[in-house]
Amino acid sequence: QPQIDGRGHVSAMEALVRWNHPEKGLISPSIFVPLCEESGLILDLGDYIFRRVFAETQSWVNTRVSINVSSLQLRSPMFMGSLTQLVAEFRVDPARYEIEITETAAMNEPALVQELLTEVHRMGVGIALDDFGTGYSSLAYLKRFPVGKLKIDRSFVNDLETDPDDWAIASTIVSMGRSLRMTVLAEGVETAEQLAQLRKMGCNMAQGYYFSRPILAAGMAEILRLQPFVNR
Repeated sequence: QPQIDGRGHVSAMEALVRWNHPEKGLISPSIFVPLCEESGLILDLGDYIFRRVFAETQSWVNTRVSINVSSLQLRSPMFMGSLTQLVAEFRVDPARYEIEITETAAMNEPALVQELLTEVHRMGVGIALDDFGTGYSSLAYLKRFPVGKLKIDRSFVNDLETDPDDWAIASTIVSMGRSLRMTVLAEGVETAEQLAQLRKMGCNMAQGYYFSRPILAAGMAEILRLQPFVNR
């Protein structure tokens, strides 16, 4: 799914995984990722996702790709070794990728997570903090982590035009992120009014159905042809 900058251009994409079940159809990762974590399959799933993403995007230029990483996957002793091996195997530039972790995952065993994220950062891979504002964040840890992007959770964007509390929370996150020299991205943007409000706050980037639903990697060329996504 494209991530759009303030000029209306695609500056990044988020890689999303779905389980296409032969009888039940598309199953959300919110259902099958916890099952993979419980069954011990999360490392295999994570390896599969990195392989698919690197294979499908290695020829792209000037577009960063964001990949979600679960808490258990990140804290695995094999995570860094596997990531380093796959970067070398597919000969991709680490600077063109970033990993997304949830706020809750980042604050679970923060000392270990800080060490792991620092290693990822040294490789050149970016760090994005997903679902920001929904967990139990500590600003002290946020300052210590090498995070380059904060993602405002869609729950604060859905009623942005009508709920002053959501507006206040989103605006505070934007101000805080910019003060810490981070990119701030709002998820779940579905209307022009939501986008206008976010731009008034100074939000750097946006993502949601207003721009595009998730697409197959093969459709990337068409998405790039349609930009800039302004005055739509």
